[in-house]
Amino acid sequence: MANFLGDRAIRGLAELSNTITHWSRFPRGGHFASLQAPDLLISDIRRFFRTVRPR
Repeated sequence: MANFLGDRAIRGLAELSNTITHWSRFPRGGHFASLQAPDLLISDIRRFFRTVRPR
């Protein structure tokens, strides 16, 4: 889960019906993070996949 500035995601509610394995909060960006803060989004995606890919 990536929570960018302005998003209304609430972790407690998300965890009620989902298994959250990766949660990140960012100081900028927004609903369209791929356009507003692509550097943050890409680094977070890479960080997540480093934890799940086989070595």
